[in-house]
Amino acid sequence: MWPSDWPPSARAIATAIEAAVGAAQSADESGFVAATADLSELPADQVTSVLAAIIRELLETAHPDGLTGDDVRAVLESVVRRSATWLPRLDAAAVFSALAGALGIDESTESEHERTDPRPSAVLLIDYLAELSRTPPGEAVRRAINEIARAETVEMP
Repeated sequence: MWPSDWPPSARAIATAIEAAVGAAQSADESGFVAATADLSELPADQVTSVLAAIIRELLETAHPDGLTGDDVRAVLESVVRRSATWLPRLDAAAVFSALAGALGIDESTESEHERTDPRPSAVLLIDYLAELSRTPPGEAVRRAINEIARAETVEMP
């Protein structure tokens, strides 16, 4: 399914993200917990980069004229409302953290021990934004990984 020229780690990340988004789309709590646990076993920096790239692309697609504060609030509220119905331990602060991280906003006031892992919340954001922008999640994953690979191979002057 994923390009054979991708390194194994990229294929593993893509597969794990796709499984987690699928579980979110199905509102399958146990499947979501298992899929995001698999995601947490992969290299955190790489996973975070891919998740952030997907979220940014989907935000741009859903809001082509730019993102306002009201848009950000609406995304956060929608993700929390729709996810809380099937994910009772949802941490709304983690959803904010995942969105802020994807947007490059540093929220370093919390200690690492107090911070909830934002990766599951990033998956919830991807699920919502993919639906909002009418973008198949697999396409967004593919574009994000290809863009990261392209950016890593470009020589700096």
